[in-house]
Amino acid sequence: MITLIKYFLLLLVACFSFQQMVYSQPQGLVDIKKSVDIPFEYINNFIILNVIINEKLPLKFIFDTGAEYTILTKSEHTADLDIQFQREFKILGADLSTEIIAYLGRNVSFQISKLYVPSADILVFKDDYFQFEELIGIKVDGIIGANIFSQFILGINYKKRIITLHNPSNFSPPNDKYVKVPISVIKNKPYLTVKTKINSVDQEITLKLLLDTGASLSLLLYTDTNKNITFPPTLIKGSIGIGLGGNLEGFLGRVHELAISDFKLHNVITNFQEIHEFLDTSFLSGKNGIIGNLVLDRFNLIIDYNNELIYLKPSKKFKKVFEYDKSGLMLIATGKDLRTILVNNVVSGSPADEAGIKNGDVIRRINWLPSGYSSMKDLIRIFQKKEGKKIKLTIRRDGVRMKFEFRLRNLI
Repeated sequence: MITLIKYFLLLLVACFSFQQMVYSQPQGLVDIKKSVDIPFEYINNFIILNVIINEKLPLKFIFDTGAEYTILTKSEHTADLDIQFQREFKILGADLSTEIIAYLGRNVSFQISKLYVPSADILVFKDDYFQFEELIGIKVDGIIGANIFSQFILGINYKKRIITLHNPSNFSPPNDKYVKVPISVIKNKPYLTVKTKINSVDQEITLKLLLDTGASLSLLLYTDTNKNITFPPTLIKGSIGIGLGGNLEGFLGRVHELAISDFKLHNVITNFQEIHEFLDTSFLSGKNGIIGNLVLDRFNLIIDYNNELIYLKPSKKFKKVFEYDKSGLMLIATGKDLRTILVNNVVSGSPADEAGIKNGDVIRRINWLPSGYSSMKDLIRIFQKKEGKKIKLTIRRDGVRMKFEFRLRNLI
């Protein structure tokens, strides 16, 4: 089970079923002579861009290579933005069963730092299915998808917090410090072939994974898409995150090895989701899962959509251990300014569970620090500290203040 919902929120826009939608090429081609840099915020392992739509309203969008289309999740903005709806669509949610209503808007302009896109399509959700505020701890209004940026060669520097868009006709391949890796591009979404060992004694499995900057996780595998995808010996069962349509049920563990070309990562935190046989999986495009930002941010990354290549250079973060929560608490941010931290779930048998913390408890103080002064990112760091670290919590339950203590422990 995931312990901090917003930290592993699965933006599985890649799971959308556009069976009623006529696919179109990227729109609003912009004349960039060479390249343009776009700064971003990296918050709780999401890439956040400042976007102005129709030259009217500044909004915050998640940058998502796993989304075919750009999405406005808050329909209440449409009146201010003067977006005209043309068609209604039913979209399959990330739970692979829930249908979600969306509307298509055309000829929408986007200003993203120095990039101006004069005309592009946008999908607008009828309801705010994501509830980003609670899950991420900041206000987010939508998702920037491939119809905006896949016309360019795309570079992401996670350390410098810069996205660079290159004009393909003026792009020179990077130096030999980068490794060139072939990919496949389907509907402007990049897919990468990797090899993995679930357990140290297993044979390597070849898998096709979506390269997804809209997922704030390391790795997600669909267990029923390959008979050799087995479970590691240590698992947490339950909710592995939240996507369109609600909770995603599955398992959380670690795979022994993930090999991307010649780069090998070990003990990678991995979400396992079961795809039931009665569901139509044709929209998966043959993929076995997703690679998210907690793997991608260990590289400097360049995506060449036209030539179906990526260039990878490991960063100083490459060999860093994959850490995971050691408390067993699943938290969300609520209330004014998202400063109220609420226990949404507790992992059974975890230190927090054994201490007596329950769903619905409001956290008031963590060790000596009031929770209102802590961001969700701060809480993640606290609960990922070394095993044996003592945690003191003051909570409010049914109007009564209570105190608890427990020590962090490895759960996977």
